[in-house]
Amino acid sequence: MACGRRRNPGSAVALGFLTLALLLSGCTESTEQRVEQRTEQRTDVAERRPEGKPRTPVRLLGDGSTAITGRQPAQPHPRRIGPGRKPPQFVVFSWDGAGEDGKRLFSRFRKAGKKYGASQTYFVSGVYLLPEAEKKRYAAPGRGRGASDIGYLKDRNVRATLRQLRAAWQDGSEIGTHFNGHFCGAKGVGSWTVAQWKSEIRQARWFVQNWKTTTGWRRAKPLPFNYTTELIGGRAPCLEGQRNLLKAARQMGFRYDSSGNGTQVWPDKREGLWDLPLQQIPMPGRKFETLSMDYNFLANQSGTVNGPVGKRAAYGRQMRDGLLQGFRRAYTTNRAPLVIGNHFEDWNGGVYMDAVENVMRTVCRKKDVRCVSFRQLVDWLDAQDPRVLAKLRTLDVGERPPDGWSTFLPTPVPGVQSR
Repeated sequence: MACGRRRNPGSAVALGFLTLALLLSGCTESTEQRVEQRTEQRTDVAERRPEGKPRTPVRLLGDGSTAITGRQPAQPHPRRIGPGRKPPQFVVFSWDGAGEDGKRLFSRFRKAGKKYGASQTYFVSGVYLLPEAEKKRYAAPGRGRGASDIGYLKDRNVRATLRQLRAAWQDGSEIGTHFNGHFCGAKGVGSWTVAQWKSEIRQARWFVQNWKTTTGWRRAKPLPFNYTTELIGGRAPCLEGQRNLLKAARQMGFRYDSSGNGTQVWPDKREGLWDLPLQQIPMPGRKFETLSMDYNFLANQSGTVNGPVGKRAAYGRQMRDGLLQGFRRAYTTNRAPLVIGNHFEDWNGGVYMDAVENVMRTVCRKKDVRCVSFRQLVDWLDAQDPRVLAKLRTLDVGERPPDGWSTFLPTPVPGVQSR
């Protein structure tokens, strides 16, 4: 989130809506960033490649903001799981409103993902690529033109966000959507009709596909993907409005949604989309569970982004241990995918960011664990025998197959490759 902006960071589901006043750090821009920006403006649209390797033809789309650059790097090939095998343990690290500001958390977790072998999903807010001078281009449903509860990024942060989006896709991660203006509570996204959600989706897509038109940065490199086909899912602000969102998203070509709240069981489809919610996980030391997101731990701890300094380390440990307990519960029992959601924020001194990186470092290199994007997860789910997925869904939270994995899953359809 950019400096000088205020934002409602989401709702603590089942605990009631909590409004937080966010005190944000200032934005800084290093000499390295300024040099990179000038270099970017002079660089041709074709990416440099090692000498001797053929260049992939680049086909610009629309105004040149996006391009077709070939197959996305670092993508797994999904195969059907064979009989007698345990499913992989999938873990999804996902980020709401992904943008690069002075805290540089987008770039931090890109580097962490590469280091620990984690593809991730970055839900970018469309207005993060829209200069504030052009904000009237956004027709917020039910609000005046240019309205936004998360404000707009400064131009230097729009440039920085574009750099991170380019690199993230080339790392093998996914670029989804957190939609645009982040309107929560009364008369927010929870009240939107299907038609209003469709308008929001069209605009979120347009802002990514036309940032050269809105910024005037004609010589900058394009984003290396076709957002029409790249955008297959998102997460609604505050986890509100999912019912009508699902109907709109299906009509707009989405394949999944992560706006719900659920438990650690194998996913199913709603309205034709994979429903991949945040999940209830342990709250260590407490008698209840909370959603697998930084905001929800914060809401149950300090209730403010600037809680007591002396308690912050304990807050971070509690989130880390809760995520790890949720991971172990799935890993040692039903192997349900673990969905983790976060914001690029330094709430309570950044302890939640440290907790997430600790979890990434701890789990992503374990045997049979795959830290994937939502796109990679739904590709795997779509490749499976429906009978196998139906059997996996019979396992409750923390439940093991009654007689072990060796006989639990049905034999796949003959002639289909399995592993």
